[in-house]
Parts: sequence; structure tokens; C-alpha cells
Amino acid sequence: MKAIVGLLCSVFASVLCTTATSQELDPKAIANPVPGSWPTYNGDYSGRRFSSLTQINQTTIPRLNLKWSFATGVKSSTEYSPPIKSTPLEFAGVLYFTLPDQVWAVDARTGRQIWHFAWKSSGGIHIGNRGVGIYRDWLFFETPDNHLVSLDKTTGRQRWSVEIADLDQEYFSTAAPLIIGNHVITGVGGDSLDVPAYLESHDPETGKVQWHFDVDPKPGDPAFSTWPNAEAAAHGGGMTWLSGTYDPELNLYYFGTGNPNPVYSGKSRQGDNLYTASILALNPDTGKLAWYFQVSPHDTHDWDSIQTPVLFDGEVSGARKKLLAQASRNGYFIVLDRTNGKNILSKPYVHTNWSKGVNANGNPIPDSTKEANPEGVLVAPAVAAANWPPPAFDPETGIFYVNATEGYQMWYLTDTSNRPQGFAGSTTLIASQSVLRAIDVRTGEVRWSHPYRGEGESSAGGLLATAGKLLFGGDPANHLIAFDPANGKILWHAGLIAPLSNGPMTYQLDGHQYIVVGAGDTLYCFGLNE
Repeated sequence: MKAIVGLLCSVFASVLCTTATSQELDPKAIANPVPGSWPTYNGDYSGRRFSSLTQINQTTIPRLNLKWSFATGVKSSTEYSPPIKSTPLEFAGVLYFTLPDQVWAVDARTGRQIWHFAWKSSGGIHIGNRGVGIYRDWLFFETPDNHLVSLDKTTGRQRWSVEIADLDQEYFSTAAPLIIGNHVITGVGGDSLDVPAYLESHDPETGKVQWHFDVDPKPGDPAFSTWPNAEAAAHGGGMTWLSGTYDPELNLYYFGTGNPNPVYSGKSRQGDNLYTASILALNPDTGKLAWYFQVSPHDTHDWDSIQTPVLFDGEVSGARKKLLAQASRNGYFIVLDRTNGKNILSKPYVHTNWSKGVNANGNPIPDSTKEANPEGVLVAPAVAAANWPPPAFDPETGIFYVNATEGYQMWYLTDTSNRPQGFAGSTTLIASQSVLRAIDVRTGEVRWSHPYRGEGESSAGGLLATAGKLLFGGDPANHLIAFDPANGKILWHAGLIAPLSNGPMTYQLDGHQYIVVGAGDTLYCFGLNE
């Protein structure tokens, strides 16, 4: 009898695997996702993390309850279960998500595992992984030891892998690849060595590099003049940590770049240090730069600009414009014309004291007296006013939502040589407060704020807005929360095993809407009770 039951379970699992995942995702369809699906890291190309689903709304939210949970059970070398930072993708009734070196496919209705893939790692820093990209019947993800790996999404079997960065140079890769046409766009990370950053596009069939864009300019590039010499530029940093966004009409890919190196000392790299700490627009077919805007010129505070560049349309001086907004790590809320990179708005959304204001082009002006020194200097904001957890934008309220940190930090310079390396300094947190900010994209004014209890950089994860007039997020006290996006009132909450660790997402199957979040090593799926 047990053998028969086992055979039936095996047959059921095989049928589930072949039927639930056999559909292909046409890359052209990503620009207009099937209603109720979630086929990219941000749900669509815009980065808004706004869903048109309305079944879960302010009236039905009291009936929202846990439907299933899925614990990965994966332990690191320290016997610690790493948190899920990946946003699951939903396509054809299957969720795909990652941990470093791991990929899962689970049934989106039940949470039942369909398959699990484990990459045999050669090392690298296992700080987190943001997720997968889907091209037709294939998945793509990056590994901490800097490989781009392609899997068959039906079976989880490996198709190929290619190296995208040198592990010996202490690069490590965390981004969720973004699919644009037949381009698999990948980014790289690194903190320890002063190495150059870049972005690449790979062929989904073979993994071959289609184009390569260097963040740090070479001699002959006009941006090279923003570095004192070739050596400084060649070690300049500017890592491409996170997935960007895309405008199909303009055919432009938008992404942010990381901080320059050495991190806390600008002594050996006088100048603005392009294209670090910037928002860039590239042609995804060629990798050619269309425009740039530097959010933190000559950054000396680890204020990268990799936060999601959110795309929306709005009115500026009576004319309808294609816009881009970012709540940057340095404490400034930036709005640009995404056709050309022209600045529309630059305004702090937390308290800042490192800047003298903004110049005529909207770039913040660094105050040199706030650079690290051996005695220490008090700077606001703390290390990150906002970090990688994704924001949300609700086109119905016109509000940009971001989990932020108000704070002060002492900055110390420990390497005073003429050729400092690495971080070249240290920091000490003095005071901080995690807070949810609701920012009016027309003015940059904070419409409302919701302070969280506890100190330290915000550990509340990302955000999700819906047409059901709900804003989903978390707090450091292990709650999933539904806010009223108009005023910040808490409408519902549920306890989790750990703080929200990824960006919430939503989808609809068989007429039922679901909300999925990651907390610790577990995915939680919520739906309405009948």
C-alpha cells in the first residue's frame, strides 16, 4: 500500500511540475504583464511595486489570514538560516525565489515545493540574493561566487553557467537579473577591494556577453576628467548592486551605481568621481550611455545611489512629463525627467547636515567639513537614509513610499596616507529612528510619517501598494502591516517569525488574490477567508 501511495505522489509531483511550469514567458509580455501576475523583481518594468488588484482592500482586509508558509530549512556554514531577500516571481501558478546559491519553485496556490536547485559554491560573501529573471522557459540568477546560472524553469536543471566577475578580486553578486528583450542584464557587487564596477548584458541562449558598460571611465571619456588620474579611476568602485527599471517607449534602462573607493577618504580621488553614486540611463540593446545624474558628487560617506529608480508620468509646469524618482541613500529625494536626466526636484526627506544645498543642476553640494577625520565628525543622516529594500509608488495618491532611517553617525578617518585603500575609516552610530515616509512626488514634501520602534538602520523590508487602497510593509518588531496609503493609519497586522526581509508581492489565481512576504528563512502567503 505504501508503495502505491508513494507512486501516486511521485506521479502527482511529476504532473504538477510539467503542467504548472510548461508555459513560456514571452519577453515582450513583460512590458504588459498578465493581470495578477508578478514576472519581474519589481512586478513590472516601472519599479512602482503597485498592483491593480483590488480583491484585498480596506473593506475585506479583516478577513486576511495565513494560507500557507514555506520554510527553506537552509543553513549557512555558521548554522544560521539566511533571510529571504528575494522577491518571488509568479508566473503560471508557480513562485520562483532564491537564497544565495539556492533556487526554489513552489506551487503558488499551496506552497508545495516543485523543485529545488543548489549551486556548489566556490566562496564569496553570502549576504543575500534578490531573485531570478525569467526568459521564455528559462530562469537566470547570480551567485555569490560570481556566476550567472541558467536553469530550465520546468525541472530546475542547470542549462549553463558563466563567470561574470573575478572572485579573487573579492567581487560578489547579489542582483536579480532583469530581462529586456533577448538581454539578461546583470550587475556586480564588492566591498573589500578598490575594484572597478560594471554592468553586462548576456545572451539568454548561451550566456555570452552582448555588451559591457564600465562605471569607471577610461581616458577619452569626458567623465574621466572627474578623476585625478587613471589609477584612481581604475579603482573607483560604483558597484551595480540592484536591478534597475525600464521604459519600453524610450528603450532606456535605468539603474543606480554604488559609492566610490576608497570609501570614507576622498584624498586620492579629488573631483566628482563619475559615474559613481549616480543614476544612469543606457540603451539596453547596445549598452551605450544616454544620460546620467550624479546624486552624491565626490561621495565620502558610502552613500551609493543603487536604490530603485521609479518610473511614472506627471505634470511639471503645466506639461505632462515622463519622470523618474529615487529616495537616495544620502537623504535626498530626487525627481528627474527620464527622457534626458534633467533635474526636476532635489529635496531632503530626512534630516541632513552633510550638504550645503543643491547646485543649479540639482546635484547636492558636499560640505567638506563633514568629511571623516581622525577626531571624528557628526553627520546626518546615518549610513543609509534608505537602502536596497524596494519602495513603492501609488499613482492614485501620487505618493512615493519608502522605509527610511533618521539618524546621526560619527565618521572617523583611520587611513591618513596619500594613497588610502578600502574603507579608510570607521563609523559609530549615535542615534537613529526607523520610519516609513510618504513623499509627495510633485513637491518632495513628506505627507505623513510612521515611526517604528527600535534603533538602527531600518529593518522593515520593502513595500507594496495596491489599488485596493492598501500599502503593505513591515516593522522591526516582526509584523506584516497594511497601512492606509492616504494617511498611514494601520488597518491590519500579523505577526511573523522575523522582521520582513524582502519586498512584498501580490498575485491572483483562480479568482483569489494573495500577498506573499519573506521573513527570516520563511515565505508567508496570505489570502482572504471565505
